[in-house]
Amino acid sequence: MNGAIYGDTLPGGKHWSMIMRQHHRLRLTDVEGGANVGMLFYNPQNLLERYNAPDTLKCQHTFKLTAGHCLYSDMGRIFCAIVGDTAGWHDTVCGSSHRAMVAARWGSASYQDRRNDWQQNGRDSFLVEAAKYGLGRRDLAANVNWFSKVTTAEDGALQFDATAAKPGAEVELRFEMDTLVLFHTCPHPLDPSAVYPRKPVRFDILEGLPAAADDACRLSAPENARGYENNRLFHAGCGC
Repeated sequence: MNGAIYGDTLPGGKHWSMIMRQHHRLRLTDVEGGANVGMLFYNPQNLLERYNAPDTLKCQHTFKLTAGHCLYSDMGRIFCAIVGDTAGWHDTVCGSSHRAMVAARWGSASYQDRRNDWQQNGRDSFLVEAAKYGLGRRDLAANVNWFSKVTTAEDGALQFDATAAKPGAEVELRFEMDTLVLFHTCPHPLDPSAVYPRKPVRFDILEGLPAAADDACRLSAPENARGYENNRLFHAGCGC
């Protein structure tokens, strides 16, 4: 049961939000290559519960995200699982660009000057979408950057791989609970592009099925089995 529910293409440098329902899937496609999708997750039943990047990484003993990984809330529950990935590496340590960073790197281009071609940044994009649900600056957390690959050098410095994001690359998420999703297509904070990158991303919402007992994401780490049990208790009304 993977019928299409809705799909659209978000131009580069824009933002959007929606509530993904339990078991539905979200497929993201890097249309041209070089895209970045910043994304945050919240529990719409309790907006104090949000994506926790440190727990997501340490629970699964990884620095990157790819197929088989789960994305955790700060309540030990799983928002979604990565059930498909042709990109192979996604960043969740570098955060989002902000207004001063974009202006310093690509110049200031306001809406008054450029209209729909103005140069938006990730932080303000998140804040615009968050405000639609009564959330503000204090509610932002470390975000995922889909399609962006960041590695570490011998001295520990972070390195952005500008060649990693290929045209047509896809990542597909299966949501394990109802989830408020905020996302933008603004540049990654380490993107070295000489001009402000405007890379479109296709998103498709699909029907889906719950994770089976032998699901690869459920079994990829012992901690994930506990995360799925936390979700089961939550949906049974036994968790806060």
